[in-house]
Amino acid sequence: MSQFYQIHPENPQARLIRNAVDIIHKGGVVVYPTDSAYALGCHIGDKTALDRIRRIRKLDDKHNFTLVCRDLSEIATYAKVNNTSYRLLRHTTPGPYTFILQATNEVPRRLMHPKRKTVGLRVPDNAIAAALLADLGEPLMSVTLIMPGDEFPLTDPYDIRDTLEHEVDLVIDGGYCGMEPTTVVDLADDRSVILRAGKGDVTPFES
Repeated sequence: MSQFYQIHPENPQARLIRNAVDIIHKGGVVVYPTDSAYALGCHIGDKTALDRIRRIRKLDDKHNFTLVCRDLSEIATYAKVNNTSYRLLRHTTPGPYTFILQATNEVPRRLMHPKRKTVGLRVPDNAIAAALLADLGEPLMSVTLIMPGDEFPLTDPYDIRDTLEHEVDLVIDGGYCGMEPTTVVDLADDRSVILRAGKGDVTPFES
């Protein structure tokens, strides 16, 4: 049976954030809100938790997870960021964007694209996610909470609890979330390529 925390979407309660981070450190899988949709997350180094998320979403081992980071400097720890990419990232983070960049050696190999050695990263503009990441001190491995066979993410935390109460360790109720995915931008090859137009404005990446 999962735990269910009601956390204030603008002023997250520090005690509940600490408890959530403790669950993550112990190998837990958590549902948490972002600026685009609810997501499933776990500790960056926990393969068992990662495999649990794959089972929940029915994902194969080729599906790319995203590293959800607290800020631009943390992105630079896990990805190679040139001057042009840095300016774009500084202009658009935090926000509803996922960036594909060349991974550094800090990224577990299982999270990289097997051929390109790239990784997806993002910095969400959401107070609960920001508090979790600040307390955790490292990124979350994450995927959007879209259940197998569904076209859109789950948006109601009570529906999420009913659906996943035996599959995850914690559901964070941060209110209703949207269902529009992030905009995905590939910055790995010294140019910006919009792979998916989502919630984030694509104008900054159009040449």
